[in-house]
Amino acid sequence: MPMYCSLSIRLPVLAAALALPALVACSEMRVSEPGRTAAEQLLFSSAVDRVCDSLAIQLPENAKVFVDSSYVEGTDSKYLVASLRDRILRHGGRLVDARGDADVVFEPRIGALSVDRKKTLVGIPSIPIPIPLAGELNIPELALFKRDRQQGVVKLALISYDAETGALRSSQGPLYGFSQRTDWVALLFVGWEDNDLMPEPQNDDWVGESTFDGILPDYEAGP
Repeated sequence: MPMYCSLSIRLPVLAAALALPALVACSEMRVSEPGRTAAEQLLFSSAVDRVCDSLAIQLPENAKVFVDSSYVEGTDSKYLVASLRDRILRHGGRLVDARGDADVVFEPRIGALSVDRKKTLVGIPSIPIPIPLAGELNIPELALFKRDRQQGVVKLALISYDAETGALRSSQGPLYGFSQRTDWVALLFVGWEDNDLMPEPQNDDWVGESTFDGILPDYEAGP
């Protein structure tokens, strides 16, 4: 009887000890996931920034400028138009919201604003195997060597003309902007990434900073 009582006391303690790790392992945090990844958005915006930086914008002093975005469509096209407006302001232009108030009209057009993807694999690709009454079982990919490259591409042309007469002032392009993100895998388990989307992509020290104190802007307006 004493042994039975001792065992009956220890069993609940043992069960609780075994259950504790399971309770910890089952906890999770719900994280929302937007429809587009940050990497995809950076591929677009980085290529747009580079093509807009290559524009040669010349304006009369204090010229009033209207940007006609009628011929700009596609994913992240608003970012392209906003980047163009930024460059106009940097070159001394004064933006207006109506064509009738402008001295000069800028009219951008897009030939490409998208992402290409190219994969190279030496090994065995992921293979779906149908299982009766249970759907599919995906056999994971086995890569001796893998290169998965995404490239953002922008093709931009730009004209400007006199808002009153419609006479051509300048015509630029087509101009091209590119960005890239590449994932590599070697010998099944060794993987790394390179990209030109962020400053010092191999240095993660800046990730998560909550303040930008001490960082000087690229451009400061005059007094």
